[in-house]
Amino acid sequence: MSRWMVAAKRADFDAIARKYQISPVLARIIRNRDVIEDEDISRFLNGTRAELYAPTLLKDMDRAVDILLQKIAEGKHIRIIGDYDIDGICSTYILYRGLAACGARVDTAIPHRIRDGYGLNEHLIQEAYDAGTDTVLTCDNGIAAYDQIAFANTLGMTVIVTDHHEVPYDETDGERRYKVPQAGAVIDPKQEDCSYPFSGICGAVVAYKLILALAAAKEGGRWQEVMESELGLELLEFAAFATIGDVMELRDENRIIVKSGMELMAHTRNIGLKALMQVTETKPESLKPYTIGFVLGPCLNATGRLDTAANALELFQTADRDRAAVLAGDLKAMNDSRKELTLKGVEEAVAQIENSGLVQDRVLVVYLPEVHESLAGIIAGRIREKYGKPSFVLTRAEEGVKGSGRSIEAFHMYDELTKCKELFTKYGGHKLAAGLSLAEEHVDELRRRLNENCQLTDEDFEEKVLIDVPMPMAYANLAFVEELARLEPFGNGNPKPQFAQKNVRFLSGRVLGTNRNVGKYTVADEEGRRHELIYFGDIEAFHAFVSARYGAGALDRLYRTGAGENAGAQAEPIVMSVVYYPDVNVYRGNVSLQMVMKYYQ
Repeated sequence: MSRWMVAAKRADFDAIARKYQISPVLARIIRNRDVIEDEDISRFLNGTRAELYAPTLLKDMDRAVDILLQKIAEGKHIRIIGDYDIDGICSTYILYRGLAACGARVDTAIPHRIRDGYGLNEHLIQEAYDAGTDTVLTCDNGIAAYDQIAFANTLGMTVIVTDHHEVPYDETDGERRYKVPQAGAVIDPKQEDCSYPFSGICGAVVAYKLILALAAAKEGGRWQEVMESELGLELLEFAAFATIGDVMELRDENRIIVKSGMELMAHTRNIGLKALMQVTETKPESLKPYTIGFVLGPCLNATGRLDTAANALELFQTADRDRAAVLAGDLKAMNDSRKELTLKGVEEAVAQIENSGLVQDRVLVVYLPEVHESLAGIIAGRIREKYGKPSFVLTRAEEGVKGSGRSIEAFHMYDELTKCKELFTKYGGHKLAAGLSLAEEHVDELRRRLNENCQLTDEDFEEKVLIDVPMPMAYANLAFVEELARLEPFGNGNPKPQFAQKNVRFLSGRVLGTNRNVGKYTVADEEGRRHELIYFGDIEAFHAFVSARYGAGALDRLYRTGAGENAGAQAEPIVMSVVYYPDVNVYRGNVSLQMVMKYYQ
């Protein structure tokens, strides 16, 4: 079920339109994104790298820079320990490339998903110590490694944490006591006493800010100069890549980072990134967040899931074009394999939910012992999409059970896990995603506790379709589509604008695509004006809706005779309310306007 809601946020849209030379419709959309103050509107429309926040606003940044400068001067061995997902790989690359440019003796270690698990563990610390490492620098992990960092301290090692995840806490009588690791420096914008203006950055952006500050201090210059240097511009590409790949909200400085980073990626000098674009047949000049999130990014994630993320890191580090081509090809092949395994896992999860009564649960906990543990998060995401419920997928691991969860907006996953943390050997995450490890005998108890504690209401489970503006299709033209492009990049936190129109009459249509899964229609509004409309959603569900609402012959009239023009006098016309957005269709050099239908009722 979905509930359509028109955004009703108020402002003087005409005044905003005049001030920023945009249409009142665009002004309304910007207000719907909670961009209110003049300074924020200006940055939303015209923000540049000059408006990024200073690295030194991050707590412990100065301390981390001082430690690293001393270690570099003394020739101490620094080891970067990252993570095996997109953010972890990009963070590791940023720190390695930046530290090497600053003259550090540095190497990297990315945990193996199955052997090591997420983040720091004592084995990785011991391994670093045995290799003669003096300083461990984490990225995209470390904030929850309280005991592991304490162990490193007993060995006389220095640890610097760079992370962006939630800070663990103990709660007594409703009061939270946060557990920050006793490291030499801890850089994480989620810390209570961190004054950084925007805490929604990913691990790679934290790493990027550290390198800007470090390189500036080493050269005796300003961080802004480093940002505009060849090094700074290259690293910004990877900060942008990770921001999209880790599904950060595209607002505040993330919006500038992604917009600027994608422009730079279109002309990237990184041989590995070029090779990845080539093997996935990605056109650099038409890069979008979607391309990174659903084409390029999954290739990095796949190698971390099914093999080792060191392959992806090597791809970005190599200066050999032939080696880059081989690595990129391997990553794509692995992602293709991952897709097949994921599909089987999703089918198994759905069968378990439907056949065991789990479908009644408000929080879904599915145990798939034989599924590869690295696929748990992806499958959990698919289950969450299908049922609209917080979903955990657990698999059998070398020691007990491991799993991942994906949530809905109304369910804070990390907080809910914390309520039953005694069940876990390890857990972590944030509002919308989490990972956990536990003994097999606790699986049923976890399912019971999560559902007993669940405070979600029926309304929380409804899909909310937010309509920016109820707007006749006739208002849209090619110039308006061009104006909408000023709101890009679209993604989490800045969705593509959605419009709505009532009484749209479907006149005729045809089904397109290799898999016959795209509907293309000629429709008319109440004034009789015609528009081209295309639908990329679930075409079978659309057909079922049309048949149920307008009769068994409705589809035949729509696709064969034309529902509006040649149907018999007794036939009920197919008239619906439609949520849509206008887009440009380019076909064989011809440019035309089309409406993309997102929802119907």
